[in-house]
Amino acid sequence: MWRHVVSNFLTVTIVALFLAGSGIMLANQAYRAEGPLVASTCVEVPRGARFAALSSQLERDGTISSARLFRIVADYADRQNDLKFGNYLVEAGASMEDVLEVLTDGGPSTCGTEVVYTVGVTRNAARVRELNPQTGRYEEQVRFDITEPKPAAYETAKDGAGTQFRLVVAEGTTVWGVVEAVRANDLLTGEIGEVPEEGAVAPGNYPIAPGDDRQELLARMTAQQERILQAAWGDRSQAGPLLSPEEALILASIVEKETGLAEERRQVASVFVNRLERGMRLQTDPTVIYGITEGKSVLGRGLRRSELRAGTPYNTYIIEGLPPTPIANPGRASIEAVLDPDDTPYIFFVADGTGGHAFAVTLAEHNQNVARWREIEAQRNNN
Repeated sequence: MWRHVVSNFLTVTIVALFLAGSGIMLANQAYRAEGPLVASTCVEVPRGARFAALSSQLERDGTISSARLFRIVADYADRQNDLKFGNYLVEAGASMEDVLEVLTDGGPSTCGTEVVYTVGVTRNAARVRELNPQTGRYEEQVRFDITEPKPAAYETAKDGAGTQFRLVVAEGTTVWGVVEAVRANDLLTGEIGEVPEEGAVAPGNYPIAPGDDRQELLARMTAQQERILQAAWGDRSQAGPLLSPEEALILASIVEKETGLAEERRQVASVFVNRLERGMRLQTDPTVIYGITEGKSVLGRGLRRSELRAGTPYNTYIIEGLPPTPIANPGRASIEAVLDPDDTPYIFFVADGTGGHAFAVTLAEHNQNVARWREIEAQRNNN
């Protein structure tokens, strides 16, 4: 019997060692493999940057494929404290090994001019920035709305050798807004034949190059959102009322539109999760607004009582549960928040006048918070 036990132990040990060796070999291959960047991009290393935060940002921006592997190798090589402040050009297809070398070797900053196209909730703009070699920081030369005539500085930068380009999509944008911005971008080529579903575009930073195809760029954005959503769904901390990744995306879009404060996303998410679990209506204004605008404009005014009573699929004062689709493109933080909300008893919240919200458990507490908010609004209107 003991011979059988020893034999089994040796077999398990050998298999474990083999698997560990295989894992190390695969990790080494992934670290040296061609990276996800499809166009060269400029990476900024802020003064005092922390390696963990920077590596996470590099993964979000699509510069590296795995922030965790990037950190593990850097830690093993004792290079986590070797980041050099500046702006560095990372070539298309650069491996994680290449990226680490660029960001830790230092030397002169290698990015000169960059054009940043920003897709916002209310405005789509472009900026031309020049690197100041004395400070290592970019200085803005010109900023303009993409609907305005293009300034000469932009045309010069666009045609300049070595100019880097990126498109930044803000959290809370709608697919319509992103598609219109991509369609209007004069750096890109090709027609847009297939418009993504609402919520399917990942907000973030996308390196682009002259001649890039518009449909392919949208495909990159949707593929990134799918990766984020599936990873968050796989890491969700507890069972809850959300039955699918699609439902998580819908609720995340509501959280995205309800708060701009990172520190309260999980609190806001907890309110909606608590309401869903209790069978309460969500009663959130952004869904009603989306039902009116279809995500194609900003309402620009308060909701009317008739609109709050209108029976539309997006009126969460009337319908039960979630609306049929997302109402915006949520960022990673909002997606993670709805799948790992704070554990709170809150079922109400209202603006508190500071940019955040006052939360409440009972209707009486909520009514007091609403009254305070009305006083703040009245004071602001009188000033």
